[in-house]
Amino acid sequence: MQYYKKLFVFISLILLYTGCSQFNEKDSDVYTQTIIPPKDSTSKYDSTTSSNFNSKQTTKELKVAFIADQGINENAKKVLQLIKDEKADMVIHAGDYGCCNSIIKYLRGRESYIGTALDWDAQITKILGPNFPYFGTIGNHDGGNWPTYQKLLQQRVDNNLDITCVGNLGIKSTCNYKGLFFVLSGVGEIGDNHDSYINHALKNNDSIWKICTWHKNQKEMQIGGKKDAVGWEPYEECRKGGAIIATGHEHTYSRTKTLTNTINQQVHQEWDQPNLIKISNETENQKGSTFVFVSGIGGESIRDQERCRPVTYPYGCNQEWAKIYTSDHNAKSGALFITFHVDKDPTKAKGYFKNIDNEIIDEFIIYSFNE
Repeated sequence: MQYYKKLFVFISLILLYTGCSQFNEKDSDVYTQTIIPPKDSTSKYDSTTSSNFNSKQTTKELKVAFIADQGINENAKKVLQLIKDEKADMVIHAGDYGCCNSIIKYLRGRESYIGTALDWDAQITKILGPNFPYFGTIGNHDGGNWPTYQKLLQQRVDNNLDITCVGNLGIKSTCNYKGLFFVLSGVGEIGDNHDSYINHALKNNDSIWKICTWHKNQKEMQIGGKKDAVGWEPYEECRKGGAIIATGHEHTYSRTKTLTNTINQQVHQEWDQPNLIKISNETENQKGSTFVFVSGIGGESIRDQERCRPVTYPYGCNQEWAKIYTSDHNAKSGALFITFHVDKDPTKAKGYFKNIDNEIIDEFIIYSFNE
């Protein structure tokens, strides 16, 4: 009997591994071509523009929640409840949803990654509702279930007439919701030529507020143990295009000051305050500037600060970090919220990070000087 029990467990693990590891870099060309038909059949998926994309201003008080690295667990549910309680209008999720694509994660007991894509969507629906505007990019643990995740995300796009998305959703796509323009990229995870796609998308849109979102990081753009995985070109294209850069992957929260160069983490000489940010596209008259954040504690584990110590402000490295929140700070799961078009000013936004204990960890103001 003991033999058969062991055999059953072994076969189950093999099946799990087979099902979760269908997606890898060798398959990237196939998945890059996976296209889910949009609600507008006239849209072209290799296009980055749409007639609805150039509404320059966002609606007043448009609140966006940014999370990543979620899982299916109690902390993830508490973060979703926090998003509901804060009355966010939409979520941008920078990858790693609910399931693993590695048997190693299972063997380590990371049970929150064993849920299916359907379980993940049900978790959101139960708290935020079936039609809540929820956008996302592919993460490194989403590969095995990505076609299902993508379909579920597309359904939420289709259920909202105010949303326009074109492209391969979550991999090489652009969206506009209530005047907010954002790029959902799989850079570092799948596909190629992401930098040229981002460049074209941002140059052909004149929204006041733009966002670039992807899952992975460059080593210097996170404060944990991650290595270079994206390349500097996408970061720089977003900076030059006047777009906020939102990422995940490293299970911490960290936010930079205003940067005029992401490669060497150069802080803006005039806008060097930790809680006042300038966003600007690069023109003959001004240097492109942005800030980068990692909001990777959406429910999964929380890691420590390995780079740019000490753990208190002002931090090390080039003093580019405005706020760091990790296990060294007894961090709790939470979300970054940014409200655009505040105080009757379409170029002003307010951001804050709040954890599931309702503690505000970070607060800052952003101004857009996009021309």
